[in-house]
Amino acid sequence: MAGFADITGRFLPIVVTLNAARVLDAAGKMLGVDHDELSRLALSAPAGADGLVLVPYLEGERTPNRPDATGAIHGLTLRTSDPAHLARAAVEGMLCALADGLDALVAHGAEANRIVLVGGGARSVAVRQIAPALFGLPVLVPPPGEYVADGAARQAAWVVKGGDLPPTWSAESPEVFQDDSVPLIREQYAVARDRVVDKVRR
Repeated sequence: MAGFADITGRFLPIVVTLNAARVLDAAGKMLGVDHDELSRLALSAPAGADGLVLVPYLEGERTPNRPDATGAIHGLTLRTSDPAHLARAAVEGMLCALADGLDALVAHGAEANRIVLVGGGARSVAVRQIAPALFGLPVLVPPPGEYVADGAARQAAWVVKGGDLPPTWSAESPEVFQDDSVPLIREQYAVARDRVVDKVRR
């Protein structure tokens, strides 16, 4: 975890993963499909992908701190060796890695009551529908926008205005996704996560 300073003098606890939307790019490339078809395939497979797990450390990882780790596929069987299962495992693996980051924040005292999903991965129907089951929390998906720039502008306005609370900021209502938690997916991911192989240094 890192403490990022903000313009108000406060600190924002943050965890960073190196592999999010690019995992979906890589899965689509392996399967020879675009993002819409990858999403359709993922949603056609059962939750947990019948035990197929993709650990998405395609560029190493920062949470957990595994800079030399590589990605891995576990649970490959004749039953799971099809595009739908691999697509589902890619989406679930990417979301499980993000959920690991959330767990790190919660372990250090942060309280989570919702997830706000923005960025390229949020455009995936499969990501939006599967995410609540893995996070165990409501997932809010606002319309696409420049949220980093909006946040910086809001902080600047807060500094100018002063006060204990940030100024109100208008935003379009997000789409809300909810689903029951599926602990089996996180459990099978946790087992696979610790069995990745590091790159060989030459």
